Amino acid sequence: MRVLFVTAGSPATVFAVAPLAAALRNAGHHVFMAANEHLMTPIAEAGIPAISVSPLPIQHFVWTDRAGNQVQVPQDVREGLRHMGRSFARMGLAALDSLVELTADWRPDLIVGGGMSYGAPLIAARCGVPYVRHAWDVVDLADLDQGAVEELAELGHHDVPEPDLFIDICPPSLRPAPLPRARPMRWVAGNRQRQLQRWMYTREDARPRVLLTAGTRSFMPQNTPFLRTLVDTLSTLEVEVLVAAPDETAEQLRGEVGDVHMGWIPLDVVAPTCDVIFHHGGGVTALTAMNAGVPQLIAAKGAYLIAASQSIAQSGAGRLLDADTDSAEETAKACLEFLSNPDYRGRARALAEEIAGQPTAADLVGELEALAVPAGVAQ
Repeated sequence: MRVLFVTAGSPATVFAVAPLAAALRNAGHHVFMAANEHLMTPIAEAGIPAISVSPLPIQHFVWTDRAGNQVQVPQDVREGLRHMGRSFARMGLAALDSLVELTADWRPDLIVGGGMSYGAPLIAARCGVPYVRHAWDVVDLADLDQGAVEELAELGHHDVPEPDLFIDICPPSLRPAPLPRARPMRWVAGNRQRQLQRWMYTREDARPRVLLTAGTRSFMPQNTPFLRTLVDTLSTLEVEVLVAAPDETAEQLRGEVGDVHMGWIPLDVVAPTCDVIFHHGGGVTALTAMNAGVPQLIAAKGAYLIAASQSIAQSGAGRLLDADTDSAEETAKACLEFLSNPDYRGRARALAEEIAGQPTAADLVGELEALAVPAGVAQ
């Protein structure tokens, strides 16, 4: 059968759905993945045929309104999520004409849309094929969906189909309530890869290891003093520090921080060697840490990242720093607390075991094949 994946936003949204796309390809099915132009490289690196359906990145829709005027993202978490839902809805609509053209040339038997890929149900309805919604992370979608449905209705799309199946990658204990038509699936960590060095997969000394990362975002120049002080403080406390950042950012920062491993670090490989991961609250980063059983110290800014972090903090596997905490010394102190408190590690390992017990992507292939049968697919 032919399966069209639709995703959008950041490379993390590609990494989240790539395991299922790969499982379908490994089962002999034809898979395309459609997304914004700037995601073509991550999709291709994941080994999936990539189709660009929009030249515009998510930032265009988050920071501007329909008329192209600059807007402020609400600071309130719930209103911020509704704003993000509206933004992703507009991004989905911006790609709809390209999706119509694509599906006219290459008609899918099944469409799998990322959690906030709101163009996916619309194109599935036009094609008359089943629609599967695939979660990207642990964020509750209710407020996002409310904003998206309002935006779509205001733009003339009043009937947004419900998914025939919802694939949930959130550990069950972090999901506040069961979701309709939900099917759990094991999270598989994914990111860009590179040639491995020994320090990436083994410990070089007995010091505790702390990894600092901002995910696919980079450490901004204005944050360099904070990063430098944090690295210096941790190093003074006999902690090994790794800094995961794009290579071009790392090159600029090397003269500003001490002698640490810095650059593009394959997080799925390095995470199991760490004692604490300090990050920005990204869902894929958080799930990768959970999968490795590593406690998380999270400095989230913005509604979506805060929402992605709250359940982790409530689980006891991590801590969400106060939004007003900008002190590197306080952050270092919190890292030391993690290192000295085994409860964080115990809860993080419990989440890792929970993730490992979920059905794999390969386990779901047969269910997706059966879902496409009513559409006339020959197996």
